[in-house]
Amino acid sequence: MTRPPSSFSAAIAALMISVAAPIGAVILGALASVGQAALFALRVVVGLRALRFRLWFQQMLEIGFFSLPVVGLTAAFSGLVLVLQSYAGLAELASPTLAASSAPRVVLGALVQELGPVLAGLMIAGRIGAAMAAEIGTMRVTEQIDALHTLSTDPISYLITPRVLAATLMLPVLVLIANIIGIAAAYGLAVARLGLDPDTYLHVTWQAFAWGDVALGLTKAAVFGFLIALISTLQGYQSAGGAEGVGRATRQAVVLSSIAVLASNYVITEWFFA
Repeated sequence: MTRPPSSFSAAIAALMISVAAPIGAVILGALASVGQAALFALRVVVGLRALRFRLWFQQMLEIGFFSLPVVGLTAAFSGLVLVLQSYAGLAELASPTLAASSAPRVVLGALVQELGPVLAGLMIAGRIGAAMAAEIGTMRVTEQIDALHTLSTDPISYLITPRVLAATLMLPVLVLIANIIGIAAAYGLAVARLGLDPDTYLHVTWQAFAWGDVALGLTKAAVFGFLIALISTLQGYQSAGGAEGVGRATRQAVVLSSIAVLASNYVITEWFFA
């Protein structure tokens, strides 16, 4: 005969279950969310067959043209801070001559590879991601999406696909323009305030320029745009509970999109330099 477990062993088992159960629930919930997002992304891609070009063009204007001021301003101040910090740090550690020849390389590399795509992605997540989640969420709770079903219109291809495609295509354009603005702002400050030679600055910048860095930054921007639009529209599409649910979906869209930008930035950088 087998002996029944002691009360101490039963208590240990119950304790382990109570600790492991919440962790397992979180893991299963995360896997379920990833699966839902993957299926949603597949439906978005399938929706390209019935793409409404007028809606797509409107979203390109909203995401690209109307976001240019905030993205350009962010890039300009980033370039100003970069050239000040890099020049001051290098001049203190080495010499002003080394700082003058190295600061343009630091500004170019940091803006093109990292700060340009990441900061633009975070700005778009806050501006466009929140707007997408709020708009789609409002349509969900007011049953406008259900009305599209009654009209034999696929809400994914009508509402979601134009936004995701526009964000994927326009964020690289925004990043390219932002890089130019940031480099130009850094150049102006370096010449006007730091007293660097303009010809030397341009020469060093051109020598440090590499198409591979540009391709890396634009690849990141395209991935960021896709993730931001996908996550934001998914949060709005799944919202429920009236105005409170729309607010919750908007908040989650911004937070999850920002995390996705930072996490995917690391993954792409690790893959590129592996």
